[in-house]
Amino acid sequence: MRFLSRLFQRPPPPFTAALDVAEPVALIGDIHGCDMLLDRLLDKLAAAPTSLRIICVGDYIDRGDGSAAVIDTLMQRPDIHCLKGNHEAMCLGFLDDPEKYGSRWLRYGGLQTLASYGVAGPVQGGERGLERVRDDLALAMGDVRIDWLRDLALTWQTGNLLVTHAGGNPAQAIGDQRSRDLLWGHPDFMTTPRTDGQWVAFGHVIQDEPVMAQGRIALDTGAYATGVLTAAVLGDGPPRFVTA
Repeated sequence: MRFLSRLFQRPPPPFTAALDVAEPVALIGDIHGCDMLLDRLLDKLAAAPTSLRIICVGDYIDRGDGSAAVIDTLMQRPDIHCLKGNHEAMCLGFLDDPEKYGSRWLRYGGLQTLASYGVAGPVQGGERGLERVRDDLALAMGDVRIDWLRDLALTWQTGNLLVTHAGGNPAQAIGDQRSRDLLWGHPDFMTTPRTDGQWVAFGHVIQDEPVMAQGRIALDTGAYATGVLTAAVLGDGPPRFVTA
């Protein structure tokens, strides 16, 4: 019976809701340690004819060489609203439990973040283990930066636009989302449009170019690999993408 119910289940209707934001916004995709690209993009957004509220979708660290500089830039800009990405979550996991989470984080870009803080990586079989590396990173970052990472929100909303790192579960109401789906994504997100008229802007998944279609705004253009950091500007005329 369960198989038959799936067989005759109708596909969801196409997404037709118009995007409606309450204020002009600029949404910046995954930065990944590209501090110079971030500086250039912020300069371009500052020159826009309309004052823009700036939202960043997370993944400020790892992979690129300037993770420490990116964090300091964003912390010095309280007017920029920063969300948490899965790479911030992995870094915090390493700081909390290096033996459990360290290998994975270092494998996916954590070594570049360590280097940006002047911290050497672990030495297998030597005295420099993961706990020693954690202690050195915590000292180099300081409590203020670590607390800033911990306090990052998972979502931001205006009008019928939700901004989050990885999109979430399209079948769940916004208030019922699991943090894991918001940080790491959901298998149905890219194939199933929402039915509640909610647009979702996200990063996390690298695109050849930014895309705005079917209720989704994809912002991650792989800055650390492509040299292109992207922002979507909404609410001050036709939607447009700005790159640096």
